Amino acid sequence: MSEYEAVGITEGFIECDDNEKIIEAWQYLIDTGLCWRLQGWFGRAAMEMIEEGLCREGK
Repeated sequence: MSEYEAVGITEGFIECDDNEKIIEAWQYLIDTGLCWRLQGWFGRAAMEMIEEGLCREGK
């Protein structure tokens, strides 16, 4: 997955109905640290995903 695809899926400008792919996109943003460098809502949403057990903390 590329940065563009991950951001597109999580922000919604790339349509995706596959929940596993959406979680994969969030995990990619967490693992690369990109979610912490984008707009604030990305980081807040990533923290929620981690707290809910849908994603794990970054490597």
